[in-house]
Amino acid sequence: MFDLTGKKALVTGSTQGIGFAIAKCLAENGASVFVHGAKNIDKCKDAAKMIKNATPIIGDLSQENCAKNLYRQTGGIDILVLNASVQFRKPWNEITGEEFDEQVRVNLKSSLELIQTYAPAMQKQKWGRIVTVGSVQQVKPHKDMAVYAATKAALMNLTINLAKQLAPDGITVNNIAPGVIATPRNEAALAVAEYRKLMLGGIPAGYEGKAEDCTGTALLLCSEEGRYITGMDIIVDGGMHL
Repeated sequence: MFDLTGKKALVTGSTQGIGFAIAKCLAENGASVFVHGAKNIDKCKDAAKMIKNATPIIGDLSQENCAKNLYRQTGGIDILVLNASVQFRKPWNEITGEEFDEQVRVNLKSSLELIQTYAPAMQKQKWGRIVTVGSVQQVKPHKDMAVYAATKAALMNLTINLAKQLAPDGITVNNIAPGVIATPRNEAALAVAEYRKLMLGGIPAGYEGKAEDCTGTALLLCSEEGRYITGMDIIVDGGMHL
């Protein structure tokens, strides 16, 4: 089961955290994986060294034509995991226009552009897997990340829309919505005792997740075993959304 031998996968934002864990998991189950970072090729190379059958690539998703740039490096793929995102932690009335634009550009617009770029080859071969990585903030927004939460809610809506349209071509489109995960992005915030206590108090399981807690769901959705699952939002959050 869960044999991805012969499949090619691109996981955006996969030099660390959830993206790295998913890329590693897919590779361990037979896929050849493109490890993606925005600008630092050395960081991509270091991450790729820790994953078998991995190739490092770079491309800044905040820039125009990034999807085409990535396609030139990868060619057609079978699995697309849209994990990369930008997040600004500040009150809603302090978000600048530039910060708004960057979050919408990276978290939403680039996702559409990447799907537009990679889906045609999947449609031609009548097989493909697209997984977006959202957030529990789709249903339980954080007060200091209003725009980030909005982009993730919009991404989920896009996922549902495209899932229905691409299903006849053998392509599934699903979303994974992580809760509080111990990743480098959250390290500083979780190091503050008062904030950590507040966050964990809202999680029925009583603890933050690890990046690896998202990999089982990703593997299922990217495999043949997940062929009959599409248009779904799978929340991985220890019950935080309840």
